[in-house]
Amino acid sequence: MRLDVATIRRGCPNCEIRSYRHLCGAELDHFRSAAKADGPLTVACTQQAAQFTGEIDERPGGISFVNIRETAGWSRDGANAGAKMAALLAAAEIPAPDYPLVTLSSDGVILIYGQDEAAIEAGRLLADHLNVTVMVKQPAGVTPPAAAVFPIVKGTIRNARGHFGAFELTIDDYAQPRPSSRDRFVFEAPRNGASSRCDLVLDLSGGAPLFPAHDLRDGYLRADPRDPAAVLRAVLTARDLVGSFDKPRYVDFTPSLCAHSRSKLTGCHRCLDLCPTGAITPDGDHVAVNADICAGCGQCAAACPTGAASYALPPADTQLQMLRAMLLAYRDAGGADPVLLLHDSGHGTPLIDALARHGDGLPANVLPLVVNELTQVGLEAVIGVFAYGVAAVRFLLRAKPRHGVTGLLQTIAMAETILAGLGFDGRRVATIETDDPDILADQLTGIGPLAGLETPATFRTVGKRGDLLRFGLSELHRLAPKPVDVIALPAGAPIGAVTVDAGGCTLCLSCVSACPTGALRADPERPVLKFVEDACVQCGLCQSTCPEKVITLTPQIDFRARRAPARVIKEEEPALCVRCGTPFGVKSTIDRIATKLEGRHWMYPTGDRRTEALRMCADCRVIVMSEQQFDPIQDVPERAPPRTTDDYLRQRENKD
Repeated sequence: MRLDVATIRRGCPNCEIRSYRHLCGAELDHFRSAAKADGPLTVACTQQAAQFTGEIDERPGGISFVNIRETAGWSRDGANAGAKMAALLAAAEIPAPDYPLVTLSSDGVILIYGQDEAAIEAGRLLADHLNVTVMVKQPAGVTPPAAAVFPIVKGTIRNARGHFGAFELTIDDYAQPRPSSRDRFVFEAPRNGASSRCDLVLDLSGGAPLFPAHDLRDGYLRADPRDPAAVLRAVLTARDLVGSFDKPRYVDFTPSLCAHSRSKLTGCHRCLDLCPTGAITPDGDHVAVNADICAGCGQCAAACPTGAASYALPPADTQLQMLRAMLLAYRDAGGADPVLLLHDSGHGTPLIDALARHGDGLPANVLPLVVNELTQVGLEAVIGVFAYGVAAVRFLLRAKPRHGVTGLLQTIAMAETILAGLGFDGRRVATIETDDPDILADQLTGIGPLAGLETPATFRTVGKRGDLLRFGLSELHRLAPKPVDVIALPAGAPIGAVTVDAGGCTLCLSCVSACPTGALRADPERPVLKFVEDACVQCGLCQSTCPEKVITLTPQIDFRARRAPARVIKEEEPALCVRCGTPFGVKSTIDRIATKLEGRHWMYPTGDRRTEALRMCADCRVIVMSEQQFDPIQDVPERAPPRTTDDYLRQRENKD
């Protein structure tokens, strides 16, 4: 392949670029010399990464490896791929921070769940390596083995939960075989509700998976019993799953930022709706993320409006820094109208390799970037890359994804709405769902002539997703072809306003107490409700909490909101204490309460001085009641016992 070193140097001006023809062979000494120097070192060869790594001991600056062959040089456009090579090298310079690990352990206790002799045969293959129990759903006609090497029982799994090293199963129709079984198994009387614990589950039942997104459940292996090769692969995998294993803690969760619920009223539930494995569950006013079950799809972090859930492989700001370095280097090297192709390593990388080896390769303006999971990419990344000058973004998905991608599709829908509203024509953000490299090539060449910004932004980003999104939107609006002030967004967007029917609002300020971000605010000096749109994350807690049900959510972007002061939604005259003059409530509300109670309630007879207490602050009310020696229990009419707060809450829940 051709190496345009001059172009690469223009894109990476602060780096020392050296090119070789046989660095892994005759010119290996040049690598050894470079490895002894201080500072980061990037080798643009992944094929011989093991050889290069083996040549040196641990190096303080580390070594990065970048593939510029299958992704750039091996292409029909390879002669013009110098700017792309510079972009790939620049992205590799951004270091990813370390991430925490979760340790899972297995003692090798495995349950093999099947229908017939196939499960028993799998047990024989694993008996010398694991602690095996075989459970057969339909044992009719199964001949008992001559020697009981491992337990064989009958049963049907009704429910399964847990994770690698700690599975818990509930079993119906459970029974053990009689030792006198001769030509076929004869079982004792069955019972339902039996429980079993194991480290691993090998499911050869041929039925529905025991877990949602079962491919992502560590320790749960499933194969079609009619496919001997698949069964053998599952057996070989299970054989090695003994001991302790580390996996990333994909999601960092901060409960104090969660906007899930307040006072048993549900607000935001985006992560609960999107998690494919069930690793996220309600936990009081927030949710809990089970790191042992979490498979790292990242949809919770991409959708979380408050930043309570954040992804670690890499964090959102690091990912955007990589994209920034890539796109700025591409532009500095003379590249134009880049198309960003986001893909994963398990599916996208082999597809790109096949296209490079057996097809035309990637076009010169298509910049591939591998991510851990495509669904981890949030709106802040998509908006950011368009501000940096990208012309289009494509997500390379499997023809049949291993888990739901609803969160990603929602992100794409929001991004398309924003870009169209700002004057970006054409289909700018989309998925490519294929397992065929030729279809990938057709989809990329069919994107058409889309142009990026003539003068892209260069801003640097640090912070949580919300901060990155706000700044990216501000920069994109500043540079957009047709900037507008307000863009309506699809339902569920994490940006927007609240609309309040001021006529029905009583200024109880329940919404202010529930708001987790301070978007709804009160004033300690007067009865007023204010709203700061830039802080609203559309969690819905205000809407759920409002007793008058006068609040509705309005998903939108108002680009003026970032600089706008708090907007007054409703303001009323304060109620002044008739005894000390201290403001203590809303005058209209106090008047309404007094009118309803005076002469209509046994505690407040018409003309009685006691009614004045209704127009007093809390302190004066206590003083007056004490002076009058008022006993609130005396003279209570014979009726049902007084209602408590719990009674009112139960009534409200039933009403809702």
